[in-house]
Amino acid sequence: MTGTSPNLYSFPNTDALALQLRAYVLRCQNSAINRHNTFRVAVSGGSLPAVLAKALLAPSNGSPEDTVRFDKWDVFFADERAVPLDHPDSNYRLLKDELLSKIPAQMGTPKVHPIDADHVNDDTQELADLYQEDLMRSFAAKDSVKLPVFDLILLGCGPDGHTCSLFPGHELLREKDAWVAAETNSPKPPPKRITLTLPVVTHAVSIAFVATGAGKKEILKQIFDAEEGRELPSALVNQGAGEKVSWFTDHAAIDGVSFPRRGSL
Repeated sequence: MTGTSPNLYSFPNTDALALQLRAYVLRCQNSAINRHNTFRVAVSGGSLPAVLAKALLAPSNGSPEDTVRFDKWDVFFADERAVPLDHPDSNYRLLKDELLSKIPAQMGTPKVHPIDADHVNDDTQELADLYQEDLMRSFAAKDSVKLPVFDLILLGCGPDGHTCSLFPGHELLREKDAWVAAETNSPKPPPKRITLTLPVVTHAVSIAFVATGAGKKEILKQIFDAEEGRELPSALVNQGAGEKVSWFTDHAAIDGVSFPRRGSL
């Protein structure tokens, strides 16, 4: 528990949201590059990659602060489905189709860390272990750091309050030691997935949720206003990371939410 509250931002439409999300991501990028000359990001799937592309592929104003430096990006996946990389359910494919394949050469090429496609049909735990080993190569050996520290984790929020592949009431929410966990019976298809664990998510320097549309307003009311929503995975991220968390929403998604919101960064 942090004792601090997340930041809830609300915008009239997706275009306005993307503009502010760009400023936020680039602030995280520039701070990370100044600290250690790389920007380690984890990205989820759903509608997030499309909004991210709208934000990051927009024209720069030419200033260093507004320049996307993809050559410094290390891109990981906050969760992934145990399917081939070209499968319609693959978060990697979604990010590739929406963003990675559209990056102009002059913006640089990010280093992307997909799951090991040779093992998608194997035991899901092995797939999780292999991805954890990839994290260890990038962050440090697991015996030298307790948790990896992402510079930014970008998340979505499902209509049930799940985030990554961490689902309400699931035992994985209690996982304390693993960096990457296996899910073999997901409530939504496909059933086999891997996911960053809750301690890894809340340990990041910055965490951003993107949630848009009227279909999100009931779950956001629970997450932000209702006592019974406190145990939902997205709410647990809020509690565990506090002011490190920023929510980027449109007005429709938080219609009726009483938690105080901000209009700009």
